[in-house]
Amino acid sequence: MSASAARLKAERAGRRAEYLASLFLQLKGFGVLARRYKSPVGEIDLVARRGGLVAFVEVKARPSLDEAVFAVSPRARRRIEAAGRLFIAREPHLAALALRYDIIAVAGWRLRHLPGAWREGDW
Repeated sequence: MSASAARLKAERAGRRAEYLASLFLQLKGFGVLARRYKSPVGEIDLVARRGGLVAFVEVKARPSLDEAVFAVSPRARRRIEAAGRLFIAREPHLAALALRYDIIAVAGWRLRHLPGAWREGDW
C-alpha cells in the first residue's frame, strides 16, 4: 500500500470513529457544538455540551481500546487545551460553564468514553 493510500485509509478510519463518537455523545444527551474544530494552535475532534458542561473530546481509533486511550500524548493534550481556550474565547457565552477534557477510544464497533480523562495542565 502506498503512503498516500495508507493516509487515505487512516483518514477514513478517523472520520468513521469521530462519527461514531458524535452519535454516542448525542445518545448520552450531548449536543455537538463543533466537529474537527481547527484553530491556529490545534484541533479538537469534537466539542459537545450537555447542560452546564462543555466537553472537549479527543477521538482515537486503534486496534484495541487501550491502545487508543494511550495514544493521546501529553503534547496532544496541551494542543487540545490551547485550542479549547481559544474556542471559549471565541464563544464567550460558554465561558461560565464547566469545562472537561474527554477521550473516546474506538476499536472496531466498540467505544470507551473516559469523561474527565485529564485536567488542564495535568500532563
